[in-house]
This record gives sequence, structure tokens and C-alpha cells, in this order.
Amino acid sequence: MAGPFVATLLTSPQGPKLDPSLVDSLRNAWGGGGALWLAADEAAEFTFPVMPDNHPQVWDDLQKLGVDLVVQQADNRKKKMLLADMDSTMIQQECIDELADEAGVGAHVADITARAMNGELDFNAALVERVGLLAGLDANVIHHVLATRITYMQGGAELVATMKANGAYTTLVSGGFTAFTHQVARHLGFDENRANSLMIDAGKLTGHVALPILGRQAKVDALVDISNRLGLPETDVMAVGDGANDLGMLTRAGTGVALHAKPAVAAQCDVRINHGDLTALLYIQGYSKAEFIRNN
Repeated sequence: MAGPFVATLLTSPQGPKLDPSLVDSLRNAWGGGGALWLAADEAAEFTFPVMPDNHPQVWDDLQKLGVDLVVQQADNRKKKMLLADMDSTMIQQECIDELADEAGVGAHVADITARAMNGELDFNAALVERVGLLAGLDANVIHHVLATRITYMQGGAELVATMKANGAYTTLVSGGFTAFTHQVARHLGFDENRANSLMIDAGKLTGHVALPILGRQAKVDALVDISNRLGLPETDVMAVGDGANDLGMLTRAGTGVALHAKPAVAAQCDVRINHGDLTALLYIQGYSKAEFIRNN
């Protein structure tokens, strides 16, 4: 990659502890310009001309201090489209695990989910197996889970509202279920949502999901379809996710963010956020905290 580059350092908003001396030390070592603080004690950035050989080691060292480091080309950081995973990304749960817990098979399904998200199992086959274990569950349980078990990831409302206010199109794309994405998308203000449909008959889950299954390739297809529809190059897309089924869109988007991702997923992504929340996606685009918007 050719420079100039920008380095963004950030930490958890719940316990911000970004030391100015740490930022200045790295800036001086990399020949960077003056530090711009995007949020006091929380996020700062600086530009520099040449990618240093010790970038991976610096990233490792900062992780031990609770600091995320993202290095990108300085041009075209602000994106015009957001493509976001839902489970364990925009919300803190895996919806199918919560349904399974209500059905009394929570531990078994959660184990399958974890292995599928880490890339150890075929996503489509794992989804079919898990949905099959929900057969006979009262469909009203979906509303109960939404009301009592689903919590939103910190920073998600600010991320969506701020990008939309700056002209971006936002899409929630999930290997989960439309029964959940409809409400999550509406709550957070997404322009569009795509997911799988649970089959229901006589008020009960049938244990089947409508075909074709929205898996890894379908998320890539969503990126291609929507960016083409909007007339946007794929370099103008920011994608975020945590599981193996997100890797296709994460590696294809202009900026793909592995957020608190499974190890096998993070290992294949250049942008990894392990300590920050979803507002990190705003900081790495160059937005300051004073520019954040929250509509709900």
C-alpha cells in the first residue's frame, strides 16, 4: 500500500485510558504529524508517510494495554455505505441461541453456533441442524426473546445515525432471522435488512428455514447488489461482523471491521476492534465524538 497513512488509536469508551504520551511516542517513532484527538482519553489519530515494519508488533503490544490500533490509507476513509452483521455485532446475543434456550436445548445449540462462527462447521448445514431443534416451539417465543433477552451493542445507534446523517446507506444483513432483523433494523434506523425466514405453521416453528439460506455468499451478494444499485464502488463500503460467515463481505468491502471477532475471523482481517465498541467504526473514519448523532 502506498501512503500517506493514518493511524487511529482507541480504547473502550466504558473505561477510556488512552495515554497522550503513548500516542506521542508512536507518532514520533513513525514520523507522524501532529496528533488529532477525536475524544479525550478515548481516541486519537495521526498521519504518517511510510508503513513501518514493526506495525504487527506494535499492534500486539497495544492490545496488552487495552488499546486498539487501526492503520489505513488516509484517502477515502469516510464510507458511503454500512453493511452490518446483527448477532454479536449490532446486538449482544445470538438469536438462535436464545430461542434454543427457551426450547430447552440452549447449551447444545450454543456449542454448534460457536463452532460455526469460528469456521469449524459449514454455516448452512449448522443452521439447518440448529433450526431443526426448534421444531414445535411456540412462535410467540420470538416476541418474548426480543422483549426480554436482546440487548443492543454499545455505540450501534450512534454509528447508524451518524453515517446516515452524512449521506451513507445502511443495511443490516444477517445469517439469523427476519423476525429479529426487522425489529433491530427499525430500532437502530437501518435503511434495509436481509436475513433468513423461520417457517411457522399453526403458530409453531416447523423446524425449517426458507430456502435459499442467507449465508456467507449471500452477504457478499448483498454488498455487490446494494452497492451496484446505489452506484457506489465497493471501496466506499464499510462492513462489520464477527463470524466466519462474515469473512466474505469483510475482505471484499473497502473497510472490513472484525468487531470482537472469533479468533479465526480476526486472523484474516486487517481492521480488528477488540476493546472499542461500535463507535470505533466512526473514529476510524475520522469522525470526532462531538460529531456523533443518536436518533433513538
